[in-house]
Amino acid sequence: MPPSPHTLALIDLALAEDLGTGDLTSEAILPAGRRGRARMRAREPLVATGLWLAEAVFRRVDERCRARLRVAEGAEVESGATLLEVRGPLRALLSGERTALNFVRHLCGVATLTRRYARALRGTGCALLDTRKTTPGMRALEKAAVRAGGGRNHRMGLFDGVMIKDNHIAAAGSIARAVAAARRRVPPTVRIEVECEGLAQVAQAVRAGADIVMLDNMPPARMAEAVRRVAGRARTEASGRITLARLAAIAATGVDYISVGALTHSAPAADIALDLDA
Repeated sequence: MPPSPHTLALIDLALAEDLGTGDLTSEAILPAGRRGRARMRAREPLVATGLWLAEAVFRRVDERCRARLRVAEGAEVESGATLLEVRGPLRALLSGERTALNFVRHLCGVATLTRRYARALRGTGCALLDTRKTTPGMRALEKAAVRAGGGRNHRMGLFDGVMIKDNHIAAAGSIARAVAAARRRVPPTVRIEVECEGLAQVAQAVRAGADIVMLDNMPPARMAEAVRRVAGRARTEASGRITLARLAAIAATGVDYISVGALTHSAPAADIALDLDA
């Protein structure tokens, strides 16, 4: 896909951080006209995503670089698989190597972790969501990686969904007042979600007409009771310290969604390397 202006600006920022006034090592060792080819390889099983971004990095270093993606977006690959091949001036390949890898390793890590969570929820009828707990400037890329891994996106930002949290409730004076104020101001197509910390707040949110009730940091037994009391009058979402180990018990409560911040804020980088062909 063609990079957006935002993504190109992000790439430029990353390259400026790494290259500064130039790649001293490559410029000292390699003649300017020498060309070559490199392969980006997985060093562990992973879910591939964001490879187009690596191509954009190399082309940003030198527009003569050309890459060929060898695996599809969202594909599961084994250790040793070639993810992409890139050709161009050797100086450009080596100068862009670390920046390209930093982007791809992180995004593949997000997709791979998401796939583990999504697989654990398969057959439960419960949807896996991400959150806004993303790396500044990389939200769109990380949320795309979540989709590649089999998850779904929660709101992209503050602009495309109403989430009434504890501080909003405190400022408005009550859940009912907060929901009523939001309902007056936003289009009817926008869903209103209320974060609830206990069963009393769940009841208030349902009475106020919330579309989604978030069950925040509740133990599974309390979540199950909350779902029973909501009784289909609103969607329910579990959130707060969600781990793979807790996933099955939470899904069993009957919630519609489980949102997991760890998908983006704590995904380990995938082990990927770039090797020059001899």
